[in-house]
Amino acid sequence: MPGSGSTPVTRSTLRQQIADALRDEVLAGRLQPGQEFTVKQIADQYGVSATPVREALVDLSAQGLLESDHHRGFRVHQFTVDDYRDMVETRSLVIDGIVQHARRAGRTQVNAAAVAPVRRRAEEADRAARGGDLDILIGYDLRFWRELGTIVSNRYISDFLHQLRVQIWVFAMPHLRIEPDVQRWLFTRYEELVDALVSGEVEAAREVLCAYNDLSLTWAARLDERLSS
Repeated sequence: MPGSGSTPVTRSTLRQQIADALRDEVLAGRLQPGQEFTVKQIADQYGVSATPVREALVDLSAQGLLESDHHRGFRVHQFTVDDYRDMVETRSLVIDGIVQHARRAGRTQVNAAAVAPVRRRAEEADRAARGGDLDILIGYDLRFWRELGTIVSNRYISDFLHQLRVQIWVFAMPHLRIEPDVQRWLFTRYEELVDALVSGEVEAAREVLCAYNDLSLTWAARLDERLSS
């Protein structure tokens, strides 16, 4: 388990480590949508007591990634295409609100120095997306949007969007892994978005984001066709 070195591991730290590890298992597809497991199974897997495991599973349930069944344990939540559409629409509405608020407040330009680490994430994410490397992309993607969110919006909005993005990936990963033309459906304009924000070109940034949402909804329609055939 991470954190087994010289640094003391508190119960809250262990709880977070287990939650992070299980989230990675879900995102990597090692825990499949609908898969069931118990607290004891996870505790045995990681060699820890049941208490931090139970707390971690409750945390992931609150984030919408797991479902709790008092008699059978937990299962990985199975999102539908309609859920995905709703998540994309929610993302679009929240981001549009951020843009409108920035305009009213006169904060339409992001400091280039502050965004430098985000730009590095953008470069790596773009490279992974163009290569169709999902396992590499997902880490950079989550870090990119999380770090960008802390710069352009308040912490509560940033946390909400991060949780939403994790849910989107949980839905998308199993479908993307069997997508024959996966590069076509991946966002590849990370660097372009950063450039627009640094330049204060709000409309250009908004166009990139709107195009991304349109692409997501087009992919949802494709999924509907494939799943109904």
